[in-house]
Amino acid sequence: MTTSTTSPTDTPRERIFIFDTTLRDGEQSPGATMSLEEKLEIAQLLDEMGVDIIEAGFPIASEGDFQAVNEIAKLAKDAVICGLARSAFKDIDRAAEALQPAIDRGRGRIHTFISTSPLHMKYKLQMTPEEVIEAIDASVRRARNHTDDVEWSPEDGTRTEPDFLCRAVETAIRAGATTINIPDTVGYAVPGESARIIRMLKERVPGIEDVVISTHCHDDLGMAVANSLAAVEAGARQVECTINGIGERAGNAALEEIVMALKVRGDAMPFETGIDTTKLVQASRIVSRATGFPVQYNKAIVGKNAFAHESGIHQDGMLKHAGTYEIMRPEDVGLNQSNLVLGKHSGRHALREKLRELGYELSDNQLKDVFVRFKALADRKKEIYDDDLVALMQDSSEEVGSERIRVKFLRVICGTEAPQSADLILEIEGEERRTTAFGDGPVDATFKAICALVPHDARLQLYQVHAVTEGTDAQATVSVRMEENGRIVTGQASDTDTVVASAKAYVAALNKLMLKREKGTPAPIEATS
Repeated sequence: MTTSTTSPTDTPRERIFIFDTTLRDGEQSPGATMSLEEKLEIAQLLDEMGVDIIEAGFPIASEGDFQAVNEIAKLAKDAVICGLARSAFKDIDRAAEALQPAIDRGRGRIHTFISTSPLHMKYKLQMTPEEVIEAIDASVRRARNHTDDVEWSPEDGTRTEPDFLCRAVETAIRAGATTINIPDTVGYAVPGESARIIRMLKERVPGIEDVVISTHCHDDLGMAVANSLAAVEAGARQVECTINGIGERAGNAALEEIVMALKVRGDAMPFETGIDTTKLVQASRIVSRATGFPVQYNKAIVGKNAFAHESGIHQDGMLKHAGTYEIMRPEDVGLNQSNLVLGKHSGRHALREKLRELGYELSDNQLKDVFVRFKALADRKKEIYDDDLVALMQDSSEEVGSERIRVKFLRVICGTEAPQSADLILEIEGEERRTTAFGDGPVDATFKAICALVPHDARLQLYQVHAVTEGTDAQATVSVRMEENGRIVTGQASDTDTVVASAKAYVAALNKLMLKREKGTPAPIEATS
C-alpha cells in the first residue's frame, strides 16, 4: 500500500502520506471554532500545498460541521476528504452524506473509531471487550457500504492491552478497513513505545501488510512529533497532524515540524512527503488568524524567531556561511527574507506585489480597500514591515461580513489617577450610539462601554495582546475569545493603538456571536481519537 520514489541520489524514499486534521481535531481546541469561510480557505490551501488527506470535520457534531465537510468535499481538487464518525450507524451515515461529492469522485474517506483501552471501555463506553469487537466489525462494514476508503482507529490505542489491540485491528481489517490509525489519544506514549506498538502490529496481525498504518499523536508530554517519527521509522506510512500543532489540550503533532524533519533529515529517515513546503508559513498564519491563537515566537519552523539570530557569535557565523546556524533556508518554508520594503509613498502595484509574495491574491476591489488601510497605517508608522501587512490583511478579513457593529469613535482617559474612563461611539445596524464608562484601566473601561451599548451575557475567556513588530509605533494585535451558552467565538484586530485594537477585536467577536445566535447554532458534540 506504500509507494517508493527515487531521489536525485538514487536512494529509494518511501512516501509518507500527510493526513491533516486541523479542521477537525485542531478545531476542538477550546476557542478555536472557525467560520465556514475560514474552513474553506484553509482547506483550499491544504489541497494546494499537497496534503494527501484532509479530515474536514465531524459531520454528526453540528449542522455547521456537516456543511463544512460537504462544501470541502465539493471544492477539493486533489486531496482525499475525510469525515470522522463514532461507531454508531447514525454517525457513519451522516458522514457519508456529507462526503458524498468526494465519494462520487473516489476521493472520500470515512474515519470511524471506538475506544479500546480498559479504562475507556469500562468508564467511558461501559461496554465489554466482546461488545467492542462486535461494534468494530459492524461499524467498519457499515462504512464500507458507503465508500471503499475506510479508516479505523482504536481510541486510546497506546494504552490498550497488546493482545486486545491486535485482535481489534485484525477485526477492523477483516471488516474492510483500508487504513489503521493508532492514536496516542492522551499523549502518554514515549517514542520507543510508539515504535514498538507499530512493529508489534506488523508482526502479529494478519493482513496488516495490505493496509496503510497511521499514527496520530497528542502533545501532552511534548513528544507528539518524536512519537510520530518513531512510528514512521517502525512502519507507519501515514501521519496525522495539524497546522501549528493545534488540537485538544496540548495539541497534536505539528504538520510543519513533521514535514520539515523528514525533508531536512532525509539522511537519517529515507522518506518523503508530497508537501510544498514553501506554503508552510502561509498556512501557519492563516490558521493563526482563523483561530485567534498566536504562534509562539520560538515555535519550530514557523515561529517569528525560528530564523532570527541575536547572539554575536551566531550572527558572525551567519555572515560567513548561513549553514553554520541554519539547517534549512527561510525560503524553504515560505518565509520571505526581504522584510522592510514599503512606506507612505508606495503605490498600489508595489502593495499588490508584496502581498502576493506573502501569499495573498487580491481582486481589484479588495486591493482598493486594503490600500486605503495601508495608507492610513503608513501615515502613523514610518516603516511598514511584512508582519504589519499580514496583520493588516488579518484585520481586513475580520471585518468581512461583520459590519453590524462598528467602532466609530473611542477616547480613553487613563493614568495614575483613577477612575479611568472610555468615551465610545458604536455604529449598530447603521445607527450611532454613544456612552461613557469607567473601569479598572482603559481596556476594562472600553469593554464596559461596549457592553453598555450591546448588552450580552457572553463571558470573556481570553484577552491577549502581542506586538506585531518592534518599536514604540508597532502595531498591536489583540485576540479575544468569548463564550455564551456553549457558543465560542473569537475576534482579532490590529492597530498602532492597543486600546483601539482591543475595542475592534471585542466588537469582531460580538459580530460573530450575533450571527451564531441568529442561526441558532448549538454547542457542538465533542469527539476525540
